[in-house]
Amino acid sequence: MSDKKEKKKKLRELLLFVPNLMKLLYDLLRDPRVSRADKAILAGVIMYVIVPIDVIPDFVPFVGMVDDSYLIAISLLRLLNRADRKVVLEHWKGGVDIKQLVENIANIAAYFMPERMRNALHGRIEVKGRLHVVTDPTAAKEV
Repeated sequence: MSDKKEKKKKLRELLLFVPNLMKLLYDLLRDPRVSRADKAILAGVIMYVIVPIDVIPDFVPFVGMVDDSYLIAISLLRLLNRADRKVVLEHWKGGVDIKQLVENIANIAAYFMPERMRNALHGRIEVKGRLHVVTDPTAAKEV
């Protein structure tokens, strides 16, 4: 089996965790120990996922879930790196390691996303005269 087919099969398996991950985002949104900034990000991700009109429409099989799963994964990775890990683990009801799960989802979903979309969702945007998408602080790429 080719590398692309293997990754597609693995991502399909990982997409089965999306409902549990959405429940986790919702529970974390309600937890008073999560900062306001993190809650704003979590709320934005929840809205992005539940609204059917987004960068890749959800009605497109498989591909429609790639951007959603990527955003869920990177928002949880951010929270795991910034907040008390115990807070996340208290709310996680899955039987697998949450950090390993979301790292796998982020890595495999990124493989299927166009580079510009991945940069827009993951990078930071700086405005200095012209619009720049910066994913590596040492190298700005003009858009």
